[in-house]
Amino acid sequence: MFPSYQRLPKAELHLHLEGSIEPETLAEMDVSVAADEVRRRYQYEDFAGFIEAFKWVVMRLKRPEDYALAARRLFERLAREQVRYAEVTVSAGVVLRLGLEFGPIFDALDAEAARAPVMVRWVLDAVRQFGPEAAEKVAALAIGRAHRGVVAFGIGGDEVRGPVEWFGPTFRRVRDAGLHLTIHAGETVGPESVRRAVELGAERIGHGIAAVCDPELLALLRDREVALEICISSNVATGAVACLRDHPVRRIYEAGVPIVLGTDDPAMFHTTLAREYELAEREFGFSDEELSKVAENGFRYAFGPARDTRS
Repeated sequence: MFPSYQRLPKAELHLHLEGSIEPETLAEMDVSVAADEVRRRYQYEDFAGFIEAFKWVVMRLKRPEDYALAARRLFERLAREQVRYAEVTVSAGVVLRLGLEFGPIFDALDAEAARAPVMVRWVLDAVRQFGPEAAEKVAALAIGRAHRGVVAFGIGGDEVRGPVEWFGPTFRRVRDAGLHLTIHAGETVGPESVRRAVELGAERIGHGIAAVCDPELLALLRDREVALEICISSNVATGAVACLRDHPVRRIYEAGVPIVLGTDDPAMFHTTLAREYELAEREFGFSDEELSKVAENGFRYAFGPARDTRS
């Protein structure tokens, strides 16, 4: 008998395409790279180490065909995990930084999404430390593709080197254009980063675990129904929490803050969405009923038409 969380229909809302690439897939797209080398690169002890590994991976994505293969393999895995709907983040800021042409890459991704066994929508992501001007270029790409499955603009990267206040005008622009906004915050910086992201219009927060240190902020997230995209394995792997037992997911949930579970960069953090549910059950005492509510949150707080995919 499979655990109940494995049978639940799920939505995956915090998922980076580039961080989903398994060693075998990267070796498939680049024959000069051995899968064992990729596995070595996928070992690190802190957030800085993870960023270096992520950069190493994206440097090997050079052609639209590479992105298409990464997406195809990801969608196959999601379907096996009972994921019915996914909002997949693409690091458009990195694509531009590398001097690649984004249009053909997105065309390839769009074609893969059209034949995927799960419903897919896209989040285009800017990198905080690249600055406001670079973020504006990503925002333009997102707005221009809102009719092609892009549902949101996101921002990630180094919270210290890219304070959220830099991007207020960009956030207003994308929201005025009808796109949604998700901001990585409270992962490596304290609760003030989360609070400022909410004040600037974030509808969901990537990670947000530092909010647990501020009861007033937890109440704000609860009252405004700003969902936190919680990625347990990611937070342990990057050192955002000292160890698994220190993760605040249970306390955040009990404070009434809406949460969804995500994998972040599943290949790089050696996890799956089913494993994140397993950790919530085994390590933090989530009941079947609570996990069912968390799974429902994935559809409730999605930016696209996720509810149509639950059955």
